[in-house]
Amino acid sequence: MTSLTTRDLTIRFGGHVAVNGVSCTFEPGTLTAIVGPNGAGKTTYFNLISGQLKATAGTVTLGGRDLSSLPASQRTRAGLGRAFQLTNLFPRLTVLENVRLAVQATREGPHRRGFNLWSVWSDHAGLVDRADDILASVALKDKAHELVANLPHGDQRKLEVALLMALEPQVFMFDEPTAGMNAAEAPVILDLIRRLKADRTRTILLVEHKMDVVRELADRIIVLHNGTLVADGEPAEVIASPIVQEAYLGLAPRDAGGGPDVAAPNSLSVSAGRSQQP
Repeated sequence: MTSLTTRDLTIRFGGHVAVNGVSCTFEPGTLTAIVGPNGAGKTTYFNLISGQLKATAGTVTLGGRDLSSLPASQRTRAGLGRAFQLTNLFPRLTVLENVRLAVQATREGPHRRGFNLWSVWSDHAGLVDRADDILASVALKDKAHELVANLPHGDQRKLEVALLMALEPQVFMFDEPTAGMNAAEAPVILDLIRRLKADRTRTILLVEHKMDVVRELADRIIVLHNGTLVADGEPAEVIASPIVQEAYLGLAPRDAGGGPDVAAPNSLSVSAGRSQQP
């Protein structure tokens, strides 16, 4: 199975280091939550992995293939699927057309090989069938022929997940997937992520501020603070760490509760899915 690795990944904006030498390996079958206070570098780290930003230093590899010099579009073709905080859709196309185009982008067929009316139409029908199946899985099939611009925010978020599913990536990257959704809408997205997580061949990265969501979904948590990786391990261990309580939750170590002593974040080593004591 294919692992995703960042090695010494760094970006500088003038004198400001937004992500500072972050090295991590993410393995299939693991959902890793990336947490930290506002401005910690979480979304910037995502942008470096997916290619929206070019790193000042360091590398991104997927299955041993170095993606560092590739633009975002080619990283998508290589197997990195990214959903954004803000929806990134075709507003003047229908819901179905948005998903069909995503399916079409990843499929071989007559639509890529010259013009033959019957074969192109037959191939198009297959793409539409696949798009219909994906829309059914995100509870949007009844809105297949609506313009995306007319959808409420929650449905647009669901549609973005549908596009990500259509790309069939090896790595799913969700940046605050429930942002802006109400209490009735969010469970649909979280259920989709649970179903994706059940496929142990996929790697899932999740930036999320809602700690109840992190506790429920994450197999592993990494914490960024001022662009630096300060903790990496199992959720209970990382959340209970005094330094994380102070840096992320805003609690002084003495306020973190009277539980057993937990190793400080900098004593947790970066590993492929679980923290290891050095």
